[in-house]
Amino acid sequence: MQLRDLMSMSAEGIKRNRSRSLLTTLGIIIGVGSVVLMVSIGNSFERYILNQVESFGGGLIEIYPKGLEEYGGSLDTITFNDVDALGTLSTVTQVAPVIFVPEAVQYGTERVTPFLAATNPNFYRNLNMTVSQGRGLSADDVSAARPVAVLGPDAAEELFAAENPLGKRVTIGSRKLTVIGVADELGSLSGQQMDGAVVIPLSVGRAMTGFNYATYVSVQAVDDVELALLDITSLLRQRHGIENSENDPDQDDFLARSTEQATAIIGTVTAGITAFLGLIAGISLVVGGIGIMNIMLVSVTERTKEIGLRKAVGARQSDVLIQFLLEAMMLTMLGGIIGIVGGLAIAYVLALIINNFLGDFPFAVSVSAIVLSTLMALGTGLVFGLYPARRASLLSPMEALRWE
Repeated sequence: MQLRDLMSMSAEGIKRNRSRSLLTTLGIIIGVGSVVLMVSIGNSFERYILNQVESFGGGLIEIYPKGLEEYGGSLDTITFNDVDALGTLSTVTQVAPVIFVPEAVQYGTERVTPFLAATNPNFYRNLNMTVSQGRGLSADDVSAARPVAVLGPDAAEELFAAENPLGKRVTIGSRKLTVIGVADELGSLSGQQMDGAVVIPLSVGRAMTGFNYATYVSVQAVDDVELALLDITSLLRQRHGIENSENDPDQDDFLARSTEQATAIIGTVTAGITAFLGLIAGISLVVGGIGIMNIMLVSVTERTKEIGLRKAVGARQSDVLIQFLLEAMMLTMLGGIIGIVGGLAIAYVLALIINNFLGDFPFAVSVSAIVLSTLMALGTGLVFGLYPARRASLLSPMEALRWE
């Protein structure tokens, strides 16, 4: 019997019980849709984060005290003498030490607790930051310890709404600082949302906190990022008296990473999370496959006489096997197509919603996820349809014709 005829008979068997067929494919629809949805959203988040990192430009190196990533760890391992020494390296330029100031910012009755950074003008240059209103910090602001502040766009909106913030005075701790600028939208840096940040002169931050160390340092490499990283690591180990001939980062009391390394780490982490979510979602395909097998077994029982008649008029065992196998695979493919379309539609809507909160959030379509989901749907139909199809093909024509 020709394959076209077998496909036609399989399709007829599905049409005969449309409601049952649709309910049977529900598990496949949910499974495939979940895989496509999870992978698409995971890829969208990965693309969003990588776009944010790449927006800062190449050559950026971030230096942290090791305690910043360890609960209860020390934050005072990178002193301002270390920062001055970093500025003497020929492979780096534009060194920007930062002190994170744990204070709220208030204007009238409005109060926010932003990412409050005390730094110098190099911080803007390293991150490609620009201002939309007023001006940024200057070297004179730092040297004279001027009580001034530059607000991120979100912080400005929360504190001042539609009011022009320039020239207004905000309260930070016990101090009054004048707003001299509002930064353009920037996004996030190392997981920190910069659009809600408030930046003040480093000298003011040191006076407020009493810190003689930096909680974060951004450095711009002159040319070769890897060479700059080696110089930074060697210098800090020498100054801190760290013997680390094996180059083991665990022995250091600091972390130094380039944006390229951060991008690779983020890509690995998000890919792992996406794969895990896709795997969890794929479990529902197994449930759907079991449903396919159960319904096909019921179908074999209901159509026993039909099978016997077909075999009596010359249908081979392989014809019956292929017919029922095709029927199962058609059901899973139907569910797979609906699941793919539904998963992409939901992912698109979610991307639009997230974009309203984060801004510039891309909708990433994963072609590999679509292809994988299609293959999984076909494989599910093949695996879980094989037993019912084989059972149908092994029926004796005489016993089948006597079936009531």
